Amino acid sequence: MKAKNVREVALETLLAVEEKEAYSNLLLNNMIETHRLSERDVRLLTEIVYGTIQRRDTLDYYLAPFLKKARKLERWVRVLLRLTLYQVLYLDRIPDRAAIFEAVEIAKKRGHQGIASLVNGVMRAILRQGVPPLENIEDEVERLAVATSHPRWLVKRWVEQYGWMETKRMCETNLLPPKQTARVNTARITIAETLDRLRQEGMEVSRGEVAAEAIQAKKGNLANTEAFRRGWITIQDESSMLVARALGPKEHERVLDSCAAPGGKSTHIAELMNNTGQVICADIHEHKVNLIEENAKRLQLTNISARTLDSRRLGEVFERETFDKILVDAPCSGFGVIRRKPDIKYAKTEADISSLAALQREILDAVAPLLKKGGTLVYSTCTIDHEENEAVIAQFLNDHPEFSPDETMQQRLPEKVQPYVRNGQLHLLPHYFGSDGFFIASLRKKV
Repeated sequence: MKAKNVREVALETLLAVEEKEAYSNLLLNNMIETHRLSERDVRLLTEIVYGTIQRRDTLDYYLAPFLKKARKLERWVRVLLRLTLYQVLYLDRIPDRAAIFEAVEIAKKRGHQGIASLVNGVMRAILRQGVPPLENIEDEVERLAVATSHPRWLVKRWVEQYGWMETKRMCETNLLPPKQTARVNTARITIAETLDRLRQEGMEVSRGEVAAEAIQAKKGNLANTEAFRRGWITIQDESSMLVARALGPKEHERVLDSCAAPGGKSTHIAELMNNTGQVICADIHEHKVNLIEENAKRLQLTNISARTLDSRRLGEVFERETFDKILVDAPCSGFGVIRRKPDIKYAKTEADISSLAALQREILDAVAPLLKKGGTLVYSTCTIDHEENEAVIAQFLNDHPEFSPDETMQQRLPEKVQPYVRNGQLHLLPHYFGSDGFFIASLRKKV
């Protein structure tokens, strides 16, 4: 059987994301393994898939005038047109004629000559006439939504929460490729030595911009390095690295990570404790608990204990006031990581936000009694929505007078982010440092 070319694989991947609501990042890895693509094709596939998803609504706006006469299009034809237009508009190194030729060949193979003619006709017309200007959209919220391919309801919501300029910057930043960063396991190796070893492997790396343990890769894949295999580094965004720092774990303490998978923050906590004490990791999904254990083993951390548990029922398993520190890295809408998971912005609804906020409050209520008096509870999310962040904490403090905001969190965080800390809460938007959008709140249980 003839191997599929990279654009056919891109079409299959994009269709699966739409039809099966599969996660693009997981699906992409699966497709790369299945089709055994060359490194060059992997780069092109990744660019086409992520780029087409990131700019889906913009591409549809550009295509609309050229499809007025077309009868109802099959989904695969629309997706083929999107990914072809993405290459034409956004990938300079691919000649237009090559992208269009490939699309026509795929249309012939998958459909028939009539569809191939339609694809060819639409793309040639766009080359002749150009795409419709976004300025034609009068409503400014709608225009920003289409220009940056975010749902209108989400842009409107952010404008209400953050104002116009912050929302515009955030939406534009969400179209940029994410940084590739990793956390150095400083319990085992220095940052300077790690950078040196990675450069010997042909990587182009530098220190991170915010977190003390962070390194950043400009070229190469950190997950494919000897440094990763040996447990010297963990792939993690710099915003995410701040969570364990905010918690401030000390040697020989007993710490609970209540929503722990896949273990990035758990292992960081364990490293900061110099592999002493005990880090109890709970997660509701068994297969994800296995990931925590794999990570701990790779990093040679023996102070981690992972268990399949529902964080809302941890009071049935652990005694009251048995943990020095508790982390609730809560399930959330994920709007802070749109650059890494672009399909998130189309998959979530306002109703999802409200139901997630209810779940977040439930988890906090469940773990609160397990914390010792004088202990620290950190709540974090990788979203930027007020309802899941400040509102959840406000409700929790209202319901739990035994807790108060922890003003000392600011001192535990890097100098660069300290100005963004207010009342024991840190809210990082993606355009601040080019890292993920994140919310971190630290609370202290009164003695």
